[in-house]
Amino acid sequence: MLTPALAGFFLGGSLIIAIGAQNAYILRMGLLRHHVFWLCLFCAASDGLLIIAGVAGLGALVNAMPSLLRWLALFGFVFLAVYAFLAAKRALYPHAMKAANADKPSLVSALAICASFTWLNPHVYLDTVVLVGAFSTRYEDTARIAFGAGAVSASFIWFFGLGYGARLLAPVFARPSAWRILDGLIASSWRCLQFSYCELHWAVD
Repeated sequence: MLTPALAGFFLGGSLIIAIGAQNAYILRMGLLRHHVFWLCLFCAASDGLLIIAGVAGLGALVNAMPSLLRWLALFGFVFLAVYAFLAAKRALYPHAMKAANADKPSLVSALAICASFTWLNPHVYLDTVVLVGAFSTRYEDTARIAFGAGAVSASFIWFFGLGYGARLLAPVFARPSAWRILDGLIASSWRCLQFSYCELHWAVD
């Protein structure tokens, strides 16, 4: 039987390890070795705050405010549609990107993009606040805290592992086709969010 901390770790890991715009963006910045630490810290800390909120019992509040999730989904839909268009354009006209000559955003711009991927995605709230929060109710007192800590640690390990481990893939991404695939995945995330938006409407109606 898993301890509460391991249960939280595996649940958190299963939710966060997926091909999406946020993970693809961290992979891209990791390959370029650009603002890696701060971007990984921001994404992991954001997940951590939402998980703590869920374990603290705010999942019920989120469920009671479906209109809030709908607005977040709408803003996220518009933002990701624009970003997906740019990614699709890069996928059509790929080039081998290297840290020395790639177009690198400023730290503020990079963090703004990560913030949009994180805080404008309704599934982030459903996964962390609602789902992790719901599973945490199986435990009490210190066991519940350990469960939340395990879920938070999964986010930190994943994002920092993805960001700094990306450089190991640098030889692969020396080929334009590899960047085409990555940008294609980012572009396809727009369709995922579109589905999420429709799914969210169905779920709360």
